[in-house]
Amino acid sequence: MRVLVINCGSSSLKYQVRRMPENVILANGLVDRIGKKESELKHSSGQRESKKTLSVTDHQAGISLIIKLLTDNDTGVVSDLKEIGAVGHRVVHGGDEATGSVIIDDEVVSAIKDYTLLAPLHNPPDLEAIDALRFRLPDIPHVACFDTAFHQTIPQVAHMYALPREIREVYGIRKYGFHGISHRYIASRAAEFIGCQSHEINAITCHLGNGCSVTAVRNGRSVDTSMGFTPLDGLVMGSRPGNLDPGILLYLCAKGYQINQLNEILNKRSGLLGLSGISNDMREILAAVEKGKSQARLAFDIFCYRLRKYIGAYAVVLGKLDVLAFSGGIGENVPQIRSETCKDLRQIGVEIDENINMAAVKKEADISAANSRVKVLVIPSDEESVIASDTYQLAKGHRI
Repeated sequence: MRVLVINCGSSSLKYQVRRMPENVILANGLVDRIGKKESELKHSSGQRESKKTLSVTDHQAGISLIIKLLTDNDTGVVSDLKEIGAVGHRVVHGGDEATGSVIIDDEVVSAIKDYTLLAPLHNPPDLEAIDALRFRLPDIPHVACFDTAFHQTIPQVAHMYALPREIREVYGIRKYGFHGISHRYIASRAAEFIGCQSHEINAITCHLGNGCSVTAVRNGRSVDTSMGFTPLDGLVMGSRPGNLDPGILLYLCAKGYQINQLNEILNKRSGLLGLSGISNDMREILAAVEKGKSQARLAFDIFCYRLRKYIGAYAVVLGKLDVLAFSGGIGENVPQIRSETCKDLRQIGVEIDENINMAAVKKEADISAANSRVKVLVIPSDEESVIASDTYQLAKGHRI
């Protein structure tokens, strides 16, 4: 079966076609800068690669472009859309209802719409892609794989906020957590790496990119995670602040700031960008550190300090720690972050080999020192693999 995997961002659209159950990638690509004057396309199938600059007005237009590429004589991997047996969609927010991946029907679409307010940058483009592909491929299964689903196992002591009960229940306020598909993959692959079953591993998984989160995994299940009711909570991120005293927002409101202004500050002007005054991109931060820019150095140090605090706290939560794993664009590609983060973690059994660490870029690696009690791993995330697998299983009528 050929499974089409769709992974929408707020202004991007990643896609793959995988042959299942072998989980072989037949084609993959990215439509980036959607809605801008000059959108960017990268497409690969077999040995063929293409890059283009063109105008893509919205995610539905992006879907039309992808379908054209996949069925084209030169760039395609199917001669007819009917060769696609199922479509898997990454959906950021599914709320309490989403405890796993599900076949999409009108009720599921309605639930995704209900949580749009909590994921305003992601659920709307997810819905655009779902609507476009259900219209074009109405006779095959479409599956929603929710980023929040992996975190539904977090116990009340970790997911409940100390707010009045009527507010929590009426508005559904609790810690939901995000990046769940990635954390699920990292934990599962880490278990394979150390030779145990997924349900046996205790791990701390770090998904570090423009958005960052860390998860405590006990016996293969999420028991706590750094992102909360929204993706704003937790670690310092590219342009989001992470943990923040809510009194700051009340203070700024009293000073005349409006909700839309606060929203922009929290989502687009904080984090690494706000601290450094230079960029939200860790590569540019490191380049500025090399030039002696003190604010860039401070941004780097605060990023690692906050991450180290979470790792220490989650080691206590888990009691027994088998693996510390780094993933995401920063986690996989920036050894300086791993080095700075791990340097004071010997008391929880974490020690890394600096030579191996510095060489571990864009590849899976064990960067543990020989005497480290905890395995320290670099695991490139593969959300699309998880989505394709769940989609195939559900399309075949299997339980997952």
